[in-house]
Amino acid sequence: MEDLASKLMTELECETVFTIPVFGGIGVSESVVVTWIIMAVLICGAVILSRDLKIDHISKRQAVAELIYTKLTGLVEGMIGPKGKGFVPYLVTVLLYIGVSNIIGLFGMKSPTKDLNVTIALAVMSIVLVEAAGIHHKGVRKWLHHFTEPVAIVTPINILEVFTRPLSLCMRLFGNVLGAFVIMELIKIVVPIFLPAVFSLYFDLFDGLLQAYVFVFLTSMYISEAIE
Repeated sequence: MEDLASKLMTELECETVFTIPVFGGIGVSESVVVTWIIMAVLICGAVILSRDLKIDHISKRQAVAELIYTKLTGLVEGMIGPKGKGFVPYLVTVLLYIGVSNIIGLFGMKSPTKDLNVTIALAVMSIVLVEAAGIHHKGVRKWLHHFTEPVAIVTPINILEVFTRPLSLCMRLFGNVLGAFVIMELIKIVVPIFLPAVFSLYFDLFDGLLQAYVFVFLTSMYISEAIE
């Protein structure tokens, strides 16, 4: 168990890759560098797939781009509903980022979602968007009034919910990624041959994509509630 605890601490440790010499030195962590790599891959992929777009006689590359776009936007639009179409691009971007972050361990890099700071940032961004959506669609007066519904006595609970939602999103994503690592280490102890490879593929691929879906689904649900 001590060995497991040691591996867990190593897995959670986010090393500083380099320091930017401004304001006394700003450390750039491993999760930030991997995030830059993911951003570069997604941007390059988007540029390559979207070059020379045509209306007729489209290329196979354009067909692939249209298929990816249609499937992802259709998936997110199904979650958020017709009133929330304006938020689909952001949610698709988050879905892609978390999905790639969770499966990047297959390529020997540490997933950014194993850094609690990353999951906190994602959760705060989503909840700020949720509250901004509520203000935009309802106006400030109606947005403030919804904290008193259904009765004024529950106002403190409704206000508290604004802060518990990002905590829930953050800990759900971080906890599931961390839990997968712990389960994998336990499996390696019990069955050290063959089986761990199968479960590793499951947790790094299927479960990683599932967690991305859950995060976006919950954010979509909160936005739908805010704009109704």
